[in-house]
Amino acid sequence: MLKLKEQFNLQRDVVFDLLKKEASVCRVKEYSEDVDTRILNIERDGSVLYSWKGATVTTRIGKYDPNTKQNKLLYTFDKQVCVSSCSLNKEETLLAVSLAQNTSGQERLKPISKCLTLLIEIHPINNTKVLKAVDCRVKVQFLHQQTEVKSALESHLLLFAEDGYVDLYHVLLSKHEGYRVVISNPERMSRTAERIVEDFCWAQWDGHTQRLYCLTRKDKFVLRCIQFYPNQSCDSVFELVLKLPANAFHTVRFVSLGFDHYHVEKPEQELVRMQVFTNQNGSMCVCYSHPLTDKQELTYVVVLVHKDCSKRFRVSLGNDALNSGRLHPLFIPIGYYILVYLQGCFLHCINTRQQELLCHSLFLTGQDVNLGAQLQSDALTVMHKDDESGVRLLELASGSIRTAELSPAYLLQILRSDARARCPSGRTDPRRLAALHCLLVFLGDDPKLELKVVEWLCDDMNTFESFDQIQEFILASLFRICYKKSLGLDKVLPYSCLFEKKEVPACLLELPGVLCTTELHIVPDFKGKAARLQGFWAELQWNTERTKCLNAASNPRYRTSHIRADWDKLRSESKASSHVNHLENTKKVLSVVDTWCLDKKLVPLFQEEDHQQRAFIGLTVDKLREHLNRYLPQLGKKKIDSLVVNYVAKLLELIRHMLESAWLKYKLGPHVLCLATKGGPAEWAVFHFMLRILECTQSLCLPLPPGYHTLFAVFAVRCLPHQTFLQYIDHGFLQLTETFVSRLMTDLDNSEANERLKFGVLKRLPKPMEQRIYHMWDHPVSSASISRDYVKTLLEKHSKNKGFVFAGREKPSFRPEFLPLTYLAKMLSDIESQALNPFEEKENVDARFVEESALMQTLIQLGFEEK
Repeated sequence: MLKLKEQFNLQRDVVFDLLKKEASVCRVKEYSEDVDTRILNIERDGSVLYSWKGATVTTRIGKYDPNTKQNKLLYTFDKQVCVSSCSLNKEETLLAVSLAQNTSGQERLKPISKCLTLLIEIHPINNTKVLKAVDCRVKVQFLHQQTEVKSALESHLLLFAEDGYVDLYHVLLSKHEGYRVVISNPERMSRTAERIVEDFCWAQWDGHTQRLYCLTRKDKFVLRCIQFYPNQSCDSVFELVLKLPANAFHTVRFVSLGFDHYHVEKPEQELVRMQVFTNQNGSMCVCYSHPLTDKQELTYVVVLVHKDCSKRFRVSLGNDALNSGRLHPLFIPIGYYILVYLQGCFLHCINTRQQELLCHSLFLTGQDVNLGAQLQSDALTVMHKDDESGVRLLELASGSIRTAELSPAYLLQILRSDARARCPSGRTDPRRLAALHCLLVFLGDDPKLELKVVEWLCDDMNTFESFDQIQEFILASLFRICYKKSLGLDKVLPYSCLFEKKEVPACLLELPGVLCTTELHIVPDFKGKAARLQGFWAELQWNTERTKCLNAASNPRYRTSHIRADWDKLRSESKASSHVNHLENTKKVLSVVDTWCLDKKLVPLFQEEDHQQRAFIGLTVDKLREHLNRYLPQLGKKKIDSLVVNYVAKLLELIRHMLESAWLKYKLGPHVLCLATKGGPAEWAVFHFMLRILECTQSLCLPLPPGYHTLFAVFAVRCLPHQTFLQYIDHGFLQLTETFVSRLMTDLDNSEANERLKFGVLKRLPKPMEQRIYHMWDHPVSSASISRDYVKTLLEKHSKNKGFVFAGREKPSFRPEFLPLTYLAKMLSDIESQALNPFEEKENVDARFVEESALMQTLIQLGFEEK
């Protein structure tokens, strides 16, 4: 499920280097490889702090720089000590260390404290200041602020005591002799320390964002967040009430505050495991697991602060899991997914953005859900992620740090697995739906990956029982191009075809093996004033408030089917002039498509004037823009306009991309456009694929690229029997375009079968198009039709201008409707010079035949001849 890449290995990157240096300094031929190297902390910049036992049986502290791949000695104690916590300031001038005091043997008789906390000057090594000497564990952590000052003469140290308080030390520094950095007024440092938290039972440090999360309890559990700013100030910006068991924490818990190798807590003592994860786009998830119940159920909760809801999951565990002693799952954040992993039992990949339906989250069970053969969940530590570099996993026992990403190959395997035979009634559909969304939305920025999904669509001709995979592909891919702009779009834009259904299929409303209950309205409290809430906190506050408003609104999500009335109205309008209102929108969209497709001319799309599809494109832009302006006006009109144009352009590009993939898969060339030959298996497969795309877009009221209907009709006439082809027209699957019909008339010969097909097509054309098509067909019937229309036009024009007035002659004795042929010929000759010649510059026209046809039609009108 995860793609792992090793970034750091303690043995390779540190131990081998130490062995070389120790051997050279101590001049020993043989040196023990057991140097007892232990990772102590990972700083914000990725530097690894570690301790080891030197050749002289002293404890040393070093740093590994991931950028330079170099190790550096920071400090050497004069004896062997037990380092339980360590931190290095950003300028590498101060080292804070907590030592677990050895109270065994002779030391037991001395009145010493259990923990000694020191502040050491290391630039160069100089004085040592004792900060704390207490009988409880102490954690230390320097703030690493992003400042423009290269050499700051002030450092800030957080000190966490197991007694339940956090102190902030402001350490003033000064330079001596131009290079020596020492502490100014060390005796005042303890007196000026600020106590920023009291009575906490759980604390988590987020080094990347410089945030401290603390859990306190009086009447109820309250999660607080303290934000540290670059100007060295801090502020309590956030509070959230959590529903935890009363006995959740027997001892104080520290998360992401280094690694204490001298204090190992037993799994049964950890009643609640909890972590907080945030993302730059303004999302926050609070995850915690409950102890096992008598029902052998594992319960874990994910509080989605940005979605104003909390989800409680319950998973039944087998006897093997209970006997393994694994009581708590591991929470791993990857993008906007939270992976809940219990080795050998289950892996739940929770979608924290598309959380309304369970089927958009992936749940796997069994032995095949292990993250990797080399990883054991009990030994893993999740290191707080950088939004750019992703999450990192530390296996403390081996000293290995690996980056973790979701594996596209594994997700593609889920899509392609032929599980339908093993699991009837669509039970595998939720798994495939979740995998498809993860591939398209979260991992879909890779064009090669999108191509593999399209290939899967081409290969899998059968639709699923509960959802249409092409509709899901289109909507999920469209959602990907805009979901990063704002979390509010999750509630406004469609990302799944399930929202278009009157009723979601039952198999998608639940996941086998997991039960879920949702609680709405979690009521977070943002403590800072509006002016001070900036960056992440302003975004999170806006997201929570907007989510509450959208939850209260009626139909906030844009549904393509809501514009069906406008869609049908445009379809019924035959005149291109009625589409003028949408032309400007269409020009913007097609200009974007042209920019994307300059070198992509494999499939003949976007090469003709398809007035109806152009009108549909403009209508879609209008309606989507109107919807976003109504529900997300905070985005601004300019941003919304750009988003909508790119959204519709991406839709057209997706369809072109699907057709190109099918074109390449079946190795089609220009010959497929020849109407005179019958289509083979390859053409039939592409025709069927195009039919599925057409059905999907029609049911969703989505426009198609101009030229799509022409191309589809070409494949249809080559693959289908002529009678079936005409039935496709009658049932609305085929729309006859002027480009296609003109090619049909000219490319096919006038054999008996082809004549019947052409007559059938002509009967189904609107009158204006039929008249234009007759000019392109070399056939007596077309010539007769042209003649009739020509005479009719002349007579109508003459009737309007002059009526039936006989100049220079007396009124005839017969009735006016029976005109003699001589009068008709004279009248035609009089006005012929004033009318446009329909045969001018036209090929395949017999003038003599036209005269005879006119005469014959007159005789028929007068009753002298029969049809």
